[in-house]
Amino acid sequence: MKSSTQDKAEGKMHQAKGKIKETAGNAVGNEELEAKGKGEHLKGKAQDKAGDVKKVVGK
Repeated sequence: MKSSTQDKAEGKMHQAKGKIKETAGNAVGNEELEAKGKGEHLKGKAQDKAGDVKKVVGK
Protein backbone atom coordinates (compact mmCIF):
# COMPACT_ATOMS: atom_id res chain seq x y z
CA MET A 1 0.00 0.00 0.00
CA LYS A 2 1.28 3.46 -0.86
CA SER A 3 2.37 5.65 2.01
CA SER A 4 -0.19 8.31 1.09
CA THR A 5 -3.02 5.79 1.01
CA GLN A 6 -1.95 4.31 4.33
CA ASP A 7 -1.79 7.77 5.94
CA LYS A 8 -5.27 8.60 4.69
CA ALA A 9 -6.71 5.29 5.93
CA GLU A 10 -5.07 5.58 9.35
CA GLY A 11 -6.13 9.23 9.56
CA LYS A 12 -9.77 8.33 8.91
CA MET A 13 -9.56 5.58 11.55
CA HIS A 14 -8.15 8.00 14.15
CA GLN A 15 -10.81 10.56 13.29
CA ALA A 16 -13.57 8.01 13.85
CA LYS A 17 -12.07 6.68 17.10
CA GLY A 18 -11.55 10.21 18.36
CA LYS A 19 -15.10 11.24 17.56
CA ILE A 20 -16.45 8.18 19.41
CA LYS A 21 -14.31 8.95 22.48
CA GLU A 22 -15.29 12.62 22.35
CA THR A 23 -19.00 11.78 22.14
CA ALA A 24 -18.80 9.15 24.89
CA GLY A 25 -16.89 11.51 27.16
CA ASN A 26 -19.44 14.23 26.59
CA ALA A 27 -22.36 11.85 27.20
CA VAL A 28 -21.06 10.62 30.56
CA GLY A 29 -19.51 13.91 31.66
CA ASN A 30 -15.92 12.64 31.49
CA GLU A 31 -13.94 15.71 30.41
CA GLU A 32 -10.66 13.77 30.22
CA LEU A 33 -12.09 11.21 27.77
CA GLU A 34 -13.69 14.01 25.75
CA ALA A 35 -10.37 15.87 25.53
CA LYS A 36 -8.51 12.71 24.51
CA GLY A 37 -11.12 12.14 21.82
CA LYS A 38 -10.74 15.67 20.47
CA GLY A 39 -6.97 15.21 20.37
CA GLU A 40 -7.18 11.90 18.54
CA HIS A 41 -9.72 13.35 16.10
CA LEU A 42 -7.37 16.25 15.30
CA LYS A 43 -4.41 13.89 14.95
CA GLY A 44 -6.44 11.89 12.45
CA LYS A 45 -7.29 15.00 10.45
CA ALA A 46 -3.61 15.96 10.31
CA GLN A 47 -2.60 12.47 9.21
CA ASP A 48 -5.30 12.48 6.52
CA LYS A 49 -4.00 15.81 5.20
CA ALA A 50 -0.43 14.47 5.25
CA GLY A 51 -1.65 11.67 2.98
CA ASP A 52 -3.08 14.27 0.61
CA VAL A 53 0.24 16.12 0.50
CA LYS A 54 2.19 12.91 -0.13
CA LYS A 55 -0.18 12.05 -2.98
CA VAL A 56 0.37 15.43 -4.63
CA VAL A 57 4.15 15.25 -4.15
CA GLY A 58 4.18 11.71 -5.46
CA LYS A 59 5.45 9.66 -2.53
